[in-house]
Amino acid sequence: MKNLILCCLTCLLSGYSVSAQTTIKGKVTSDGVPLHYANVVIAKTQLGASTDANGLFTIENVSDGTYEIQVSFTGFRSQRKNITILNATPATVHFDLKENQSLDEVVVTGTLKAVNRLESPVPVEVYKPTFFKKNPTSNIFEALQNVNGVRPQLNCNVCNTGDIHINGLEGPYTLVLIDGMPIVSGLSTVYGLSGIPNSLLERVEVVKGPASSLYGSEAVGGLINIITKSPKNAPVFSADAFGTSWGELNTDLGFKSNIGKSVSFLTGVNYFNYSNPTDKNNDNFTDVTLQHRVSVFQKWNFNRKSNKLFSIAGRYFYEDRWGGEMQWEKKYRGGDEVYGESIYTKRWELIGAYELPVSEKMLLSFSYTDHDQNSVYGNSPFMAVQRIGFGQLTWDKKIKNHDLLFGTAIRYQLYNDNTPATTTADETWIPSVFVQDEISFAEKHSILLGARYDYNSNHGSIFTPRFAYKWKVDDTNIIRLNAGTGFRIVNLFTEEHAALTGSRDVIVVGDLKPERSYNVNLNYLKKFYFGDGNFIGLETSAWYTYFTNSIIPDYDTNPNQIIYKNLDGHAITKGISANIDMVFNNGLKVILGATYMDVNKTENGVTTRQMLTERFSGTWAISYKIPKLYLDIDYTGNLYGPMRLPLLGPLDPRKEYSPVWSIQNIQLTYTRLKNFEIYGGVKNLLNWTPNKGNPFIIARANDPFDHNVQHDTNGNVIATPDNPYALTFDPSYVYGPNQGIRGFLGLRYTLK
Repeated sequence: MKNLILCCLTCLLSGYSVSAQTTIKGKVTSDGVPLHYANVVIAKTQLGASTDANGLFTIENVSDGTYEIQVSFTGFRSQRKNITILNATPATVHFDLKENQSLDEVVVTGTLKAVNRLESPVPVEVYKPTFFKKNPTSNIFEALQNVNGVRPQLNCNVCNTGDIHINGLEGPYTLVLIDGMPIVSGLSTVYGLSGIPNSLLERVEVVKGPASSLYGSEAVGGLINIITKSPKNAPVFSADAFGTSWGELNTDLGFKSNIGKSVSFLTGVNYFNYSNPTDKNNDNFTDVTLQHRVSVFQKWNFNRKSNKLFSIAGRYFYEDRWGGEMQWEKKYRGGDEVYGESIYTKRWELIGAYELPVSEKMLLSFSYTDHDQNSVYGNSPFMAVQRIGFGQLTWDKKIKNHDLLFGTAIRYQLYNDNTPATTTADETWIPSVFVQDEISFAEKHSILLGARYDYNSNHGSIFTPRFAYKWKVDDTNIIRLNAGTGFRIVNLFTEEHAALTGSRDVIVVGDLKPERSYNVNLNYLKKFYFGDGNFIGLETSAWYTYFTNSIIPDYDTNPNQIIYKNLDGHAITKGISANIDMVFNNGLKVILGATYMDVNKTENGVTTRQMLTERFSGTWAISYKIPKLYLDIDYTGNLYGPMRLPLLGPLDPRKEYSPVWSIQNIQLTYTRLKNFEIYGGVKNLLNWTPNKGNPFIIARANDPFDHNVQHDTNGNVIATPDNPYALTFDPSYVYGPNQGIRGFLGLRYTLK
C-alpha cells in the first residue's frame, strides 16, 4: 500500500511538472526608447503578444522547453533570441531594435530581381510608409515632394493637373509602375497617382536615369515603382483619416481576410473630398481644384502547395474635379457664360503575377487598364479613352557566377480622343525581348550587361543596351557605374495639358520621331557606424544624359502657339545629388537631400535653358522622439531654385523666372494610446504661394473666353486699354501650389 501511494504521488507530481506553465516577460526598445505595439511571437507556436506604451510585453501559458523569440516592428530590423524554460520558472528577455536605414532593403526595380539593395548593381532609392507619414498627404503625387531630385509639377492653375519630374526632366520621361506593371502612363499619369490608398503602400522604389533596357518606352528619365502590401504582411485592419482647415477630408481604410487556408485578400479604400471654393489671391478663380474621389483596391494571394507566387489585384477609380471662376456651377459645364474646367475620370486596373509550375524560376506578369476621361476646358470638350494591356514572361537562371534574366513582353496601347490630331484611334502593338547577365568575377566586383529589342508598329525597331559595374570596397563603401540608352515615343495630347487649355494653337512640325537618350551615372554609397546606435549614411550621384530627336514644347517662337517638332540639335541634362541619413540614439533622425543640375537644349548653335527646370533643390525631414511625452515631432520641407516660366509676350508683366521658394511643414504625433496615433500640424508654414511678387498668375482671368481680345491682320494680339499687356487667357504660368498655410488634424488606428 505504501509503495502504491508513493507511486501515485510521483505520477501526480510528474503530471504537474509536465503541465505547469509560466510567462515570458520583457521590454522592446530602440536605442533605449520604448517601442509601442511591437510584435513579439514564439516561433513555431501560436503564442505571442504586443508591447504596451512602455515597450513591455508578457507571453503567458509557456511550458518548459527551448524557444526562439522573434520581435518585429515596422521600420526596424527584426531580432531573434533563444530562451530555455525550466521547472516553470518565469523568464525575462529584452530586445533593442535598430532602425532599418533602407540600405538593406530588398529591391526589385533596378534589375527585375529581388536583391538586397546593397548588392544591386543599379542604385535604387527606397521610401517606406513611415517616411510619407512625416507629412501626410491625400495621394502619392503630393507625397513625392520630399524625395530628393523628384518634383511634382503642376501644369495648370485651374484644374491642377500635373506630372512628376526626375532630375529636371518632365513627366513624360518618367515611367510610373504599380507592382512592377506599366499601367500608369500618358493620359493617366496624374490620375493614376491619385487615390492609391496609403494603407496598401509597402514601399516606393525610385530609379533615376534611363531604364529602357528593362522597361521600354517612357523609362528615359527614371521610374517610380509603387509596391503594394502583400496580404500576409498587412494589418488586420487599419484606418487613417485627416482633415485640413481648408476643408479637405481624406480617409484611407484597409483590411485583410482569409478564405480557408488557400486564399487571402487585402482591401483598401481611399476617399477624398474638397468642396470649399477658395480664392485668396482675389482673381475670381479657385486657388485649388475642387475634388470628389473614390478609389477601391483589392489584392488576392493564392497559397499554392509549391509555395510559388500567384496574386491578382484590381483597382477602380472615380474622380470628379473642377476649377474655374468662383460662380461656376455644373449647369455651366461646356458653355461660354462662366469659365470652368471639369474632369470626370473613370478607370479600372488589373494586375497579376503567376509563377509557372516548373522547376525553373519563371514568372508570368500581366496587367490591363481602361481609362475614360470626360472633360471640358471652358467651352472646349476633351473626350479621351486609353487602354493599355501588358504581358511579360521572365526566366531567372543562375549558372556559376552568372545571374541571368531572360524575358519577353508585349504591350498593347489604344488611344482615342475628339481632337483633330486623332482622326482615328491610335492602336499600337510593341513586342519586346530582353536579356540581362550579372557577372560576379571577383568577391568585390560585378558587372551587369543588358540589352532590349522593341518593335513598334508605328516606328519600327528600337534597340537599347545597358551596362553597370559595382565595386563593393567593403560593407560600408560601394561604388556603382551605370550607362545605357533610352527611348520615348510621344503622344502629345496625353502629355501636354497646355495643349488643351488657354487659347494657344498646337502646331506639329513634321513627323515626330522617337527620342533617344544616352546616359552615364556614377554613384557612391558610404555608411558610418558609431557607438550606441548612432549612424550616418551618405549617398551621392553624378549623371550626364544626352538626348537626340528631343521633342520639347516651344512656347517662345510665337506666344499664341505651342510648337512641337524634333529638335534640330541636342538636349543635355547633367548634375549631381547627395542624400544624407543620420540616426542618433537620443531620438533624433535627419534626412537631407540636395541636387544641382543643368538642363538645356542646343539648336542652331544656340543653347538655352529649358522651361520649368530649377538649377538646385533641397529636401529635408527632421524627426525627434520625446518618449516621456509619447510625442514624435516631424519637420519636413523642400527648397527650389529659380525656373524659367512661359510668358505670353514682351509686354507680359509677370516675372520671367520664379523666385527661390520653399514649402515647409511641421507635425506632432501622440502615440500613448494603444493601436491609435493622433497627429496634427501645419502645412506651408511660410504661407508661400506663386502669386507673391506677381501682379497676377492667370492671364486675362477677367476675360477667360477672350471676348474682348483684339488681333491684327496677322493674328497677333493688340494692346488695348482693356488689354494693355496684349495677353490672352492662359493658366499655364504655374510652378508651385496655390494653397497657402493650413492646419491639419488626423487619427490612425492599426489592428495587427
